[in-house]
Amino acid sequence: MAELLAFLKSVPGSHITVNDICDHFKKEGITVGMTTVYRHLERMVKQGVVAKYIIEGSSSACFEYIGGQDNCEPPSCYHCKCEKCGKLLHVQCGEVAHLGQHMLEHHGFEMDSLRTIFYGICSECRKTGC
Repeated sequence: MAELLAFLKSVPGSHITVNDICDHFKKEGITVGMTTVYRHLERMVKQGVVAKYIIEGSSSACFEYIGGQDNCEPPSCYHCKCEKCGKLLHVQCGEVAHLGQHMLEHHGFEMDSLRTIFYGICSECRKTGC
């Protein structure tokens, strides 16, 4: 499904749900079922083109276009989840990558950057006091 891949590429760095995808296609006048979208997304996950995130306490999975991985090295991207509003933020930061390296070198534990989530309160919720 070329339209699905094109849509995911058009929103780089975004976490997209199946509902988001179906809403987009509906606005574009493209009729597609949720089952079809899930099937294609799962295929793309297996191919390494899309990452799937299942966040604890969330009712639906999020997907993100990560591109084809020609090497065995996964992209280094951690995530932060706001415990107030539920927003999921990308963190591509050298300091966090250093934490992963520290964990490996000093504790013998290899973190999965695509599945590592830090929980806390986002800046917007801290400002508004949600």
